Amino acid sequence: MQNTFSLLFYPKRNDIDNDGNTPIYLRITVNGKRSEISINRKIPLNKWNSIAGKIKGTTSDVRELNQYMHSIKYRVQSIYNNLIREGRPITPITIKNRFLGKDVKVKMILQIFQQHNDKVEKLVGKDFAAGTLERYKTARKHLKNYIIKEYKVEDIPVTDVNHEFITGFEFYLKTTRNCAHNSAIKYVTNFKKIIRIAYANDWIDKDPFVHWKGKLKIVDREFLTEKELQTLVEKEFGVQRLNQVKDIFVFCCFTGLAYADVKKLSKNNIIYGPTGDKWIKINRSKTDTRSKIPILSIPEAILEKYAESPELMNGDRLLPVLSNQKMNAYLKEIADLCSIEKNLTFHLARHTFATTVTLTNGVPIESVSKMLGHRSLTTTQHYAKIIDKKVSDDMKAIKDKLSKYSSI
Repeated sequence: MQNTFSLLFYPKRNDIDNDGNTPIYLRITVNGKRSEISINRKIPLNKWNSIAGKIKGTTSDVRELNQYMHSIKYRVQSIYNNLIREGRPITPITIKNRFLGKDVKVKMILQIFQQHNDKVEKLVGKDFAAGTLERYKTARKHLKNYIIKEYKVEDIPVTDVNHEFITGFEFYLKTTRNCAHNSAIKYVTNFKKIIRIAYANDWIDKDPFVHWKGKLKIVDREFLTEKELQTLVEKEFGVQRLNQVKDIFVFCCFTGLAYADVKKLSKNNIIYGPTGDKWIKINRSKTDTRSKIPILSIPEAILEKYAESPELMNGDRLLPVLSNQKMNAYLKEIADLCSIEKNLTFHLARHTFATTVTLTNGVPIESVSKMLGHRSLTTTQHYAKIIDKKVSDDMKAIKDKLSKYSSI
């Protein structure tokens, strides 16, 4: 892809010393992006010929300085030509660093990102969930496409990343990629980790994210109402695969388990609680936090239903969970057949547990938080929206107590 490239010498007019001299800089411009190099020479400002881009005069000192500037321009032009021949990414910073002898230390941003993702992949199931790896892979793909679109190169040095680059990436995600605000912020935050790695390893001198503030917007999460949940529980389909998906979805509505956790649920995760009833004890795949949930009658019946399932006989898994993609596809069919107009996805079961099954029925938010395996109540509050019926019931409970004030 053809680059636009230009060089311009100019005096720094806002940096005049006490003797009236100003330093000369060379501006390198590639595809509209700039960097500057000081040539470590000063001249009186009135000696500069802005049209010719050199010093006025014919004295030996002037001729020598103009020749020196010409030699610098020739060296920079040669660096540009060499980078083209080498197939290297061409930016003002790469040219400047090679001129200053620093290019051998430059790390490329997508290269660092890929090295990070390779390490995460090897730690999936230990320190990271599979979904975390996928998010980092997607973030890198978006970053690569942004660099190609905006900078016309395959990769850039990490030293080129500044506040303008970061805000440009966020804008690209929201416009070109049409990402929602929260999705865009999460992808930029994934990228932020890569920059922090570069900063910690002294590959860059400062953290360009210092002035970037990415705030997530509070989202009202959908959940099934008590009536919708009851409809789903009682519904029987003529197709076995839909009954199977419905059962597992309902199981999660009454346990709060996420897809990754119900998929790996095994006999080892079933324990007995203080009163002898069955509980689920599991470390969440996403955060590795411990979650302990009493098993209610409906999920217990579902476990018993699949206890002798042929596809589970050769392992210790408790439920025949399909891929997340298939589960969500079949849930769309189930929603239509049950006349549920909401966007039925597997994660909506977790929201339903937090809101309809627990909080609405008076379970304290602290207990809900522990069962969901959250590290803070703030996270639980994002999931659990206390509906109007609960507020009404709470106020009704104190209505009689306050009746004595009615005569005031």
